[in-house]
Amino acid sequence: MPNLYQLLSEQLMQYIRILTLTLSVFATMALGSPLHGASPTLPHAAGVLASTLADGDTLWNEVAGFVDKFPRRLSGSQALEDGINWLLKRLRADGWRVNRQNVHVPVWVRGTEWCKLVEGGPAHAMPMAGLGGSVSTGGKPLRAPVLVVSSFADLEQKAHRAKGKIVVWNVPFSTYGATVEYRYSGASKAAAVGAVASLVRSVGPFGMQTPHTGMMEYDDTFPKIPCAAITIEDALLLQRLQDAEQVPVVELYMEARELPDAVSGNIVFEIPGTDLANEVVVMGGHIDSWDLGTGAMDDASGCFVAWRALHAIRRAGLKPRRTLRVCFWTNEENGLRGARAYAEHTRHEKHFAAMEIDGGTFNPTGFSGSVPTYMRTNILEILGLLKPVGATTWAEGGGGADTSPLAEKGVPVLELTVDTTKYFWYHHTEADTPDKLDPQELNKCTYAVAVMAYALSCMDSQQE
Repeated sequence: MPNLYQLLSEQLMQYIRILTLTLSVFATMALGSPLHGASPTLPHAAGVLASTLADGDTLWNEVAGFVDKFPRRLSGSQALEDGINWLLKRLRADGWRVNRQNVHVPVWVRGTEWCKLVEGGPAHAMPMAGLGGSVSTGGKPLRAPVLVVSSFADLEQKAHRAKGKIVVWNVPFSTYGATVEYRYSGASKAAAVGAVASLVRSVGPFGMQTPHTGMMEYDDTFPKIPCAAITIEDALLLQRLQDAEQVPVVELYMEARELPDAVSGNIVFEIPGTDLANEVVVMGGHIDSWDLGTGAMDDASGCFVAWRALHAIRRAGLKPRRTLRVCFWTNEENGLRGARAYAEHTRHEKHFAAMEIDGGTFNPTGFSGSVPTYMRTNILEILGLLKPVGATTWAEGGGGADTSPLAEKGVPVLELTVDTTKYFWYHHTEADTPDKLDPQELNKCTYAVAVMAYALSCMDSQQE
């Protein structure tokens, strides 16, 4: 197999040429140099970044090795805590001063579960995944006819038919934000009209008989009924059977239960700043995952990209003005308690910006976020440096789940954006495994994050 450097030699030389010109680029900016006096050191980073990219499999091997050792890192699981402890030892061995922030996290256990179509169609086992937070079926199978609906409005129109049924939400994927609402609140909507269980078509554009799990929440106004995701294919089958005036009957069994909270932890490490050391730029991802697959894409790779970016900055000898910090947040998937704990632990610190990597680590396209005008102006110019990896776009809004508690306090937030064509194929499924990650794309993401993080750490503030 050709060396990645051979395959990308021209692109790597382009990186070097671009970064060598950094000083002149920033010197001619209309608003002055947002990187202050640090800009002369940027060309020094070129060789390190190019070397990292040339050694294309290193980061991929790190991610794969970690998730192969510690898959299914759901909050409260031994796998998550073993993974956190392994990372703490590894980071300390790598020379980082590491802080663990203890966090009490919820514990939801899936248990044995299955689903079958038993009448009114071709009898078969239906692949399914209980949704995080769901209740069980009460220790025995639940058997009932289904009512397939296409929206909340459709359920309202068919409410008189829902009592005693299993409501199936056959909602095609449009965007994640629009479609995930059926997974999140569908159970209580169904319970409100007398349904005994809720099955949601997996939230994703592509099936291959793979169910997608995820978090749900109950409205305490209504009874708590079991809820699970089924495959796109089975949701479409049940729709066809209902359209043909057949009455599909499904048998559902779930042992899902909640246990008392457990202690988990955020992992925090940093490069201290220089003249603005009392200000912090934090970046990172979440170290927990669902209990399906290995969580390679969501979100071990995001954590490792942030780690590698900080490592590259340190290795290059760059001195950020602000403290440049990485956080691996815990409990993002089913509680966000790690993010809230981080915001509480650091409530007396001044955060200049927070950056999240939790949308996949495919080909980077740029960044999105909610930042003040002066920062956005500087970011748009910094994106010019990322042209070699295609990370040149800026989108307003968002910023990420784990940075949201900081955003609520007024901290500017942004997140890496990538080509998400394949992201929701694997999202929250057994297919979230290292083979879905590409070494070259991981390194492009690392380059984009390293440049943006260092630029933010040295950027002039509005007051300067």
